[in-house]
Amino acid sequence: MLTVLFGLTGAVVYGFADFLGGLASRRIRPVAVTAVAAAIGIVPLLIGLAVLGGTPSWAGTLWGAVAGLSGAVGVLLLYAALAIGPMSVLSPLTAVFAAVVPVLVAVARGTVLSPLAVAAVVVAVVAVVLVAAVRDTSGARLTVRGVVAAAVAGCGFGFGGIVLAYDATPPGAGIHPLVVARVLQTVLLGAAALVVTVRAGRGARSGGAADPAASVGVAGSAVPPGRWWPPRLLLTVAACGVLDALANVCIQAGLHASDDPGTLPVVSVLNALYPIGTVVLAGVVLRERLTAPQWVGIALAFIASVGLALA
Repeated sequence: MLTVLFGLTGAVVYGFADFLGGLASRRIRPVAVTAVAAAIGIVPLLIGLAVLGGTPSWAGTLWGAVAGLSGAVGVLLLYAALAIGPMSVLSPLTAVFAAVVPVLVAVARGTVLSPLAVAAVVVAVVAVVLVAAVRDTSGARLTVRGVVAAAVAGCGFGFGGIVLAYDATPPGAGIHPLVVARVLQTVLLGAAALVVTVRAGRGARSGGAADPAASVGVAGSAVPPGRWWPPRLLLTVAACGVLDALANVCIQAGLHASDDPGTLPVVSVLNALYPIGTVVLAGVVLRERLTAPQWVGIALAFIASVGLALA
């Protein structure tokens, strides 16, 4: 029960963080939002480390680094995919791979899922697709490059890799691996943000077309480069970073809440339900109407969660 509670809570909090990050990305480049949010997220993790403690180890540090690398690569690949393909297809595809890959890894290790658990996993994957599906009006075409980027973003070099890495951390490590992951993620995303900014500046000075890779999110950039971010925008990014860090804590707590080998597939599937938090906040804050498929997806997610709790 604790595994399901932590996993579902982490997914919802992830969704809230994604909503705030998306909101901020309407005014500044997404890669800058993620870099700053990652840096801010170090603070609550350090506080948690001081309060809760934990035993540093080479294994914990190694898997924390793997999680940080996976998270950074996953974010950048997701942005690359969404920049060249339809969001309505590639976003759910990423979430599905993030859910399925850890499940397949657990099964390959010998984990045997009960019929109820298998049914709940299938229902949860369908729920992910329905909830994450959004109408795409950009006219972008589906390409092999976009599909591959989205798939890899959700697999071992992305969000699925985070779950697998946290699952491999020693139980007594506490939040230490999360701190390592967040520091490495901050460095990598900060470097990516710097590269994007430099390329954009060179493109502007030369009067030529901007590099497509450097133009992700520029259309919504209302804050000119080099200007200080308004307080409300900075607060939004800070809240995104804090919530993202808390979501990681919930996910790791869920993975280590039980010695049951079925914990990994349960947490990975629940973690992939993060779009629920995003669409719910979008409905409350932005008054965006949920589509009928999204309502069905939310209902199926609830059913799947109950099934996983009972399995």
